Amino acid sequence: MPRTLSLTLPTEDATRSLACGLAGVLGPGDTVLLAGPIGAGKTALARALIQAAQETAGAAPEDVPSPTFTLVQTYIAGDLEVWHADLYRLTHPDEVLELGLDEAFSTALCLIEWPDRLGSLAPHGALTITLTPGQAEQTREARFTFSDPAWAARLAPVLSQGAQDG
Repeated sequence: MPRTLSLTLPTEDATRSLACGLAGVLGPGDTVLLAGPIGAGKTALARALIQAAQETAGAAPEDVPSPTFTLVQTYIAGDLEVWHADLYRLTHPDEVLELGLDEAFSTALCLIEWPDRLGSLAPHGALTITLTPGQAEQTREARFTFSDPAWAARLAPVLSQGAQDG
């Protein structure tokens, strides 16, 4: 049975802080499915997470553009390879195979925007983060959904400030 935790992100700094925390607990073989409407902050969260992972690895953070047109961008953060994909323009799950994502799921940290395009190819055990705009400007609601109970322990230090069971 899936479990859900939620967190209010009142500012863009709070979103960056969440990304820094996630960068500390994610690694090779992890997939984060970033869901939510256009403008909800999926790319902003992915960008901050990639840059935090690079800084943690002692590298200068790179510019992280949206992969809307390239579909996939890859980054190196020390020994960690990060794949950032935006599947919005895909029309069929088979196109995911052409991108090589199926292989990256087991070896890299994969951040996938518009994960509904994966269909049945979504990795079992992935963490889903659904972002929705909040009531106030810049406020976002983040909902973390997972079926693997190990995520609860891994996320606990990251979400300890303001997380609520759902």
